[in-house]
Amino acid sequence: MEYTVSVIVEKEDKWYVSHCIDLGVSSQGKTVEEALSNIKEAVGLYLEHAEPEELAHLRKVQKEAPIVTTISVS
Repeated sequence: MEYTVSVIVEKEDKWYVSHCIDLGVSSQGKTVEEALSNIKEAVGLYLEHAEPEELAHLRKVQKEAPIVTTISVS
């Protein structure tokens, strides 16, 4: 089964750190692309070994992903 999970990527020193906020899984990479590839692998490994009740809160893959962005407010 495929799931949609939320991932945040932040620059920390010379690394990009990726966090899957739905599962509490993290990874890193030297580029954004590498950090995303690594978190995808880490989440995949987590899902392989997770119990069904641990996955109940996840969203099944949707045709259109939600748009997530940041805004500045003053």
